[in-house]
Amino acid sequence: MPKVQVLNMEGQQVGEMELAENVFGITPNESVLYDAIVMQQASLRRGTHATKNRAAVRGGGRKPWRQKGTGRARAGSIRSPLWVGGGTTFGPQPRSYAYKLPKKVRRLAIKSALSTKVIDNELVVVDQLQLEQPKTREMAKVLNNLGVDRKALVVTNGVEENTQLAIRNIPGAKLISADGLNVLDVVRHDKLILTRDAVNRVEEVLGQ
Repeated sequence: MPKVQVLNMEGQQVGEMELAENVFGITPNESVLYDAIVMQQASLRRGTHATKNRAAVRGGGRKPWRQKGTGRARAGSIRSPLWVGGGTTFGPQPRSYAYKLPKKVRRLAIKSALSTKVIDNELVVVDQLQLEQPKTREMAKVLNNLGVDRKALVVTNGVEENTQLAIRNIPGAKLISADGLNVLDVVRHDKLILTRDAVNRVEEVLGQ
């Protein structure tokens, strides 16, 4: 069972915490982790690409020349896909790229991401994270006390308004709730900071 230090907002150790083996201590499955990342990135695609077919291209209402007797090939519209300036045949149209993996696969992926952070010593547990005022300077000071000098994902059990306002102007830092924890955010950030309550909530949801 993995064990981590619990720090306060000043970066001082105030205790230790044992993490659930079946959530933070599994052998990471890289294949499932990859599949989950691709799934999330696919769902983020806007899918608004579009081309005009011959019905949508402007012009071409009149038959360019009579059907017979000119010696030229018959033509019904100057906006045919065969013509320059004509419509596009089988071009991309707006659509959704989103798809879903099975629930057990998604759970295995997030457990693999969390376990990887533990293995790489990139997981930090904080006793609590509450700011009296929504000051970016104060939040930056807390992150510095925790030894965070790169991109950091902060996870709390329910989003604190002051903390949310204080962290949003810090480049590379992001705050989410424990219920919104996802693979893409965990992998994208170098450090994962969880409050003690957030750890309990994650174990409650993923340990079932």
